[in-house]
Amino acid sequence: MSETILITGGAGFIGSNLVHRWHRTHPQDRIVVLDKLTYAADRTQIDGLEGVELVVGDVQNLELARHLIERHGIRKVFHLAAESHVDRSITGPAAFIQTNVLGTFAMLEAARQAWAGQKDGRFLHISTDEVYGSLGETGKFHEAMAYAPNSPYSASKAGSDHLVRAYHHTYGLNTVTTNCSNNYGPRQHPEKLIPLAISRMAKGEPIPVYGDGQNVRDWLYVEDHCAALELVMEKGVAGETYCVGGDNEWKNLDLLHLLCDTVDTHLGRPEGTSRKLLTFVKDRAGHDRRYAIDATRIQAMLGWKPDITFPEGLQNTVRWYLA
Repeated sequence: MSETILITGGAGFIGSNLVHRWHRTHPQDRIVVLDKLTYAADRTQIDGLEGVELVVGDVQNLELARHLIERHGIRKVFHLAAESHVDRSITGPAAFIQTNVLGTFAMLEAARQAWAGQKDGRFLHISTDEVYGSLGETGKFHEAMAYAPNSPYSASKAGSDHLVRAYHHTYGLNTVTTNCSNNYGPRQHPEKLIPLAISRMAKGEPIPVYGDGQNVRDWLYVEDHCAALELVMEKGVAGETYCVGGDNEWKNLDLLHLLCDTVDTHLGRPEGTSRKLLTFVKDRAGHDRRYAIDATRIQAMLGWKPDITFPEGLQNTVRWYLA
């Protein structure tokens, strides 16, 4: 049977990849994308897909969200729309509170009103591992950890996570939350580390490296993340949280060295050409030292695991951006 789903932020990085995956794995379904089309979105990433309707609008618009849910009989909401760049949250935190906190509130309230008296609606809230703060040299983030956000971005996502939990426990709304590690892959805005570095390597421009370059992140290919979201929507337990990670930790400097060598190979340059572009700059304010996800729970409960190896994913990513 066909149905219509709603994906907020569906013209953004993870959102557009999810649109393509759902369109491929559920070809009978219609997809409504609600996206404000900010600087980080690109409508061309989803233009031309049959059965996909783009509605340009703000997730803070409760009436619009409720209208879409009711008009299309939507029972599945993937809520990805968010401001996500930490640097921007430091220089302009207001937009992060408005979109990530107030926008999530409006979407939850729209779903609650539209699904009043109904039991089959599900609201999947996509969040970040940054809500847990910073790790030391050992240990990993897991679902039972206390929140300890250190940037306006992560604080705004923590606030949205708490609202989702509250709507489940107070109103009985069928919600599920995922907290994911750093994503990489096609369709990401070039302000983020990997596409920024590839772009600057291709142009021969300096590549900024924060602090000493020893900050550690856990990287997950975006297609594997979208597979996890699909699985959580279909089989996740209401009210639960699932941590999604790649078990793939890299120091920023080591990652950039590998990326430099990969790009040089693709462009036929002498080895070491791009490494000369690495430029150490003043560290980001409040820069968390290490993130890592323990994805045991989603693996054990839902059977999810990453399918794309890091070398394969990185090659795919480099080819896509250079093209």
